[in-house]
Amino acid sequence: MVITFTTILAAMLILIRPLQKNPFFLLYFGLIISTAYYTETYCFRVTPFVYKTFLLFLVFHFAAINFVTVLAYGFDKRAAIKGNWRVPEIQLHTLELLGGWPGAFIAQKLFHHKTKKKSFKVMFWLMLFFQIAIVWYILNFLNILS
Repeated sequence: MVITFTTILAAMLILIRPLQKNPFFLLYFGLIISTAYYTETYCFRVTPFVYKTFLLFLVFHFAAINFVTVLAYGFDKRAAIKGNWRVPEIQLHTLELLGGWPGAFIAQKLFHHKTKKKSFKVMFWLMLFFQIAIVWYILNFLNILS
């Protein structure tokens, strides 16, 4: 499981350029690998690169990316209040695109952050639409919808 997860995340890190400078993605990367290691060591073993492992990765990914996205929004809100270094919007949008849009939506409501900036909201909804389109295309390609 650790081998599969590391391979997927390393490929994402190499292929998606904004992730290379995103400290929250590195936190996410560490969280996923640590969870996979703990699960494989103390719970059960999974054969690398099989269907079951990829599904398990999706479950871990969804939980971790949303947790990290909420942390990123919270960190940015706190920095905005204190006048410190802010999280670049591209990093927040990248986390949303990777599946963290539910966490972003919750964080926007919870922290009352990034709710008034029109350009940010437009990009947020575009990311959500883009992600839905990708999922629809994949499901259609796999003949699951037809």
